[in-house]
Amino acid sequence: MARIKTLAARERGVPPLRGGHALCQGCGAPMIVRTILDSIETPTIVINATGCLEVATTRYPTTAWNVPWIHVAFENAAAVASGVETAYRALHKRGRLDETLTFVVFGGDGGTYDIGLQALSGALERGHRFVYVCYDNEAYMNTGIQRSSATPFAATTTTTPAGSQAFGKAQQRKDIAAIAVAHGIPYVGQAAGADWQDLSEKAERAAAAEGPAFLNVLSDCPLGWGHEARLGPRLGRLAIETRFWPLYEVVDGWYRLTYMPRKHVPIEEWLGLQKRFAHLFANDDRSLVAEIQRRVDADWERLLARCALSTADSR
Repeated sequence: MARIKTLAARERGVPPLRGGHALCQGCGAPMIVRTILDSIETPTIVINATGCLEVATTRYPTTAWNVPWIHVAFENAAAVASGVETAYRALHKRGRLDETLTFVVFGGDGGTYDIGLQALSGALERGHRFVYVCYDNEAYMNTGIQRSSATPFAATTTTTPAGSQAFGKAQQRKDIAAIAVAHGIPYVGQAAGADWQDLSEKAERAAAAEGPAFLNVLSDCPLGWGHEARLGPRLGRLAIETRFWPLYEVVDGWYRLTYMPRKHVPIEEWLGLQKRFAHLFANDDRSLVAEIQRRVDADWERLLARCALSTADSR
């Protein structure tokens, strides 16, 4: 409630992202965008990689954006943000621009984990001050639901179909947050659209960071995940409660858990609501479900160890 009052008290004009866009019913991306931009006090400039968000919010000749916005390719959003941020610093140094601005990049997992990783790594290493947001719906949803390196183990996609000879994607998903942390940047956060308050607080801290900030935000996709649109918030919540998608942040290298699930919820409760995992329940063999649970538990224990070590070392 306190967070709602804080945001409501801020003077706002038109919303940064209007309704009337063409994103799918139940898509998590617009809620993520609005939560993040509404949580940043300074004026924002948005750099948007090609993807669902870009395509569906800017169908010619209309746009749903009410902030300065630039569309770039899949692979170079972070590079373009670097140039925009550098130009801003140059103008500010010359006294030609006094206004404090925040630069926010939005890219999907395809444009972040895969195609745009090189540009992102370079921008983080150079120390450009911007907030990079990956709205992670776990596949190339915009181009036909192909697997990305964010796609979970055993999920079926159009390029990793489940059948008699395969069980879906054979590889574990990439830990993009850990890759961002390895660059030594001041702020990294993992969040989910289903927990708006946690996301809002992290967006505010990311914008205040003295250097690059990275947010990896889980965004459901009714089409790609195969669920009813109304179940989006429930699936996001289950991803958190099953510990598949833990909420945490890393500030100057120190890990901190921002939400502790009250009880252990089996991963099958999250998997069972999505058609992309339906093949795991097609017969009595639950070995793959057990393997996914084992990996989720192992990842959770590693995260807890990092958080405990950070807490102990900071005393």
